[in-house]
Amino acid sequence: MRDAVIVQAVRTPVGRRNGGLAEVHPVDLSAHVLGALADRAGIDPTVVDDVLWGVVGQVGEQAANVARSAVLAAGWPEQVPGSTIDRQCGSSQQALHFAAAAVISGQADVVVAGGAESMSRVPMGSARRNGPGVPFGPLMAERYGDHEFNQGLAAELLAQRHDLSRTWLDDYSLTSHQRAARAREAGAFDAEIAPLPGVAQDEGIRPDSSAEGLAGLRAAFTTDGVVTAGNSSQISDGAAALLVTTSERAHELGLTPWARVHTAVAVGEDPIAMLAAPAPATARALERAGLTADDIDTFEVNEAFASVVGAWLATTGVSTDRVNPLGGAIALGHPLGGSGARIATTLVHHLHAQGQRYGLQVMCEAGGMANATIFENLRR
Repeated sequence: MRDAVIVQAVRTPVGRRNGGLAEVHPVDLSAHVLGALADRAGIDPTVVDDVLWGVVGQVGEQAANVARSAVLAAGWPEQVPGSTIDRQCGSSQQALHFAAAAVISGQADVVVAGGAESMSRVPMGSARRNGPGVPFGPLMAERYGDHEFNQGLAAELLAQRHDLSRTWLDDYSLTSHQRAARAREAGAFDAEIAPLPGVAQDEGIRPDSSAEGLAGLRAAFTTDGVVTAGNSSQISDGAAALLVTTSERAHELGLTPWARVHTAVAVGEDPIAMLAAPAPATARALERAGLTADDIDTFEVNEAFASVVGAWLATTGVSTDRVNPLGGAIALGHPLGGSGARIATTLVHHLHAQGQRYGLQVMCEAGGMANATIFENLRR
């Protein structure tokens, strides 16, 4: 029986908006991790059957199929194809799901899954700036009324539903920075990062973040709200990639399987609340895997907003010490299309470093969706 295993995973440092990666074209950013992936795996890129790449803002410099452009920019053989995927924030996690499905089904033997986003160069929402309601059409308006489908307002709604106070959100955000700072200081990210000139580490981590500083920030979306820039994910630049194959093909190529893609699901939820889908996605993944939350050693819940994680914790009952132990997008940053692959890369490396068996990652996505993936560490 064919399986899907990860044999290498690498990412760029995550850059701040207008930071050290702002001058790097998103195609070149993507090409950088493709090159690092092949070099670290020690493979000839001719063995790659496809490159599946998540990008959210598919406009301007991120238009015209970044996946294919990145393959060519990396100097890989012209016969290696590529396709760019949009499942909003979960785009590169979905790329990983498609890659696993491709190798399990026999449509391919070796696939690269990853993604990128340069939010400095292609601002968030660029692909929708053609007037109000343009992407959705009249039938959507007929069904849902005159709604903005605004993620910030959805984050406020989650906080209200689960009675998450401003203090709780800010405390969680402070913890994210503290965990990420400790992880960086301990070298926990070193093995997964492929530095670029002048940028060797994640730029968004603020070791000096304080409760007082966070408390002084204004609400970002409503005058009396609790969601601020400080308890939301950072606008970032970055890319990540994973090499996916079967155990059999890995053996033929002399590669060591790192982790198995054990279970992969996607779910839909209310598009107005929008950010509530991670909990049902987690439940579905565990059910399909025949596992319980107690079987999972580490959870990665994307920190799009602190309220997303708070709602997930309240719904699942999982203890916070097993969630985002190295910090998350509030501290590390959230380069939209690259975040799913970034989180998977960090999680697979973390499972190996800690000798843990199972990890689960889940991400909320615009439109009221979520992807959830369970990995089984094979290097214990």
